[in-house]
Amino acid sequence: MQAKTIKNLALASALTLASSGAFAACSFNNDVQLKSLSSGFDAWKAVTGAMAECGNFTPTLDNDFKEKQPDAFAAKPALYQIGGVNNATLVPLLNADTVRALDDLVAKYGSHLQPSQLIKIDGKIMAVAMMVNNQHLMYRHDILADLGIAEPKTYQDVLAAAAKIKAAGVVDYPLGGTYMTGWNLGEEFVNMHLGFGGSLIGSGNQPAIDNAQGIATLEMMKSLTAYMDPEFLVSDSTYVQKQFQSGKIAMANLWASRAAAMNNAEESQVVGMVKMASAPVISETGIPASTLWWDGIVIASNISDAEAEAAFKVVMEGLDTEMVKANNDKAVWLISGYQPSAAAEGAIATAMNGAKPYAAGGPEGIMHGVLGSGLADYLTGKKDAATTLADIEAAYTSKAKEAGYL
Repeated sequence: MQAKTIKNLALASALTLASSGAFAACSFNNDVQLKSLSSGFDAWKAVTGAMAECGNFTPTLDNDFKEKQPDAFAAKPALYQIGGVNNATLVPLLNADTVRALDDLVAKYGSHLQPSQLIKIDGKIMAVAMMVNNQHLMYRHDILADLGIAEPKTYQDVLAAAAKIKAAGVVDYPLGGTYMTGWNLGEEFVNMHLGFGGSLIGSGNQPAIDNAQGIATLEMMKSLTAYMDPEFLVSDSTYVQKQFQSGKIAMANLWASRAAAMNNAEESQVVGMVKMASAPVISETGIPASTLWWDGIVIASNISDAEAEAAFKVVMEGLDTEMVKANNDKAVWLISGYQPSAAAEGAIATAMNGAKPYAAGGPEGIMHGVLGSGLADYLTGKKDAATTLADIEAAYTSKAKEAGYL
């Protein structure tokens, strides 16, 4: 991508955003029937809620959006005019040519956008970013204080804290983790492996995980599961969020987009008790075990120009200063008017401490997929670490050859 790195986006958001005048609730009445498909975390609820003020707009908030978007956007006409995407989920839409370049629409309606929001591919604006996101450490500061535990900085600190919390019996499980089989589990390996200084893909698109760093990653992941709910293989971000909100866990490396939910008095029993910190480092590399992401908006290509223009205008109403000011703490926004808050401290610290952007290329996507489906056998004891990594590399090689990468 010929856009700023996600680290630079995060720092720009945290340090250099300038305010501009707020926009009206909706500056026009939309008379074109529009639909969107995106994830369902709080930031998307805020953005699509603001878009809906324009009328004739129906959002679909679905945490399985990444599996549904490619076919929905490939339909003729597309089933949705607007898509919510991130680094990784944009790639299959680009490869299928199902999202349109936005340069003309940005020139006409996007004068208020920050340069850091414009995601360019081969010189063309293909998406508009609204926020940055990463996984960072969330912890119950009241529990750690009561037990005399300092804020964990490394995963060795996390394990030591978890052992002490377990011995005290103050929560059901010391740790939560997004270990659901599939994308979530693959992402946990990616985070850890990068933290150990590894990479997923080597020269010539060869797999690069069957090594000492891969072994160390698996061993650390398994060590953490000893302090989690035994049903960790069904635990996604929403699962961990609810564990925190109900007081069942004390620590988790969870997405920044979930931070604001900890203080939502309508659903959380731990308001004011959860603190955000940098994702822990995992080795002498000093690299946080997290990846940097952006989330944003695309417009489908398989729709009429009139629909595309109406869709983009509605999107701009959802990404304005008024929305940010009403929902400041729900994300680390890239939109004018954002003021970093305590909920953003962990995300900003993770970025500033050197977390790496998520690599969203085709080979990396294949590796992420086979990791997500192949790691459970190790965590449940069906395979040893060496066999697990060898089998995952073999699965990657087969799929990468089919896709023409090898």
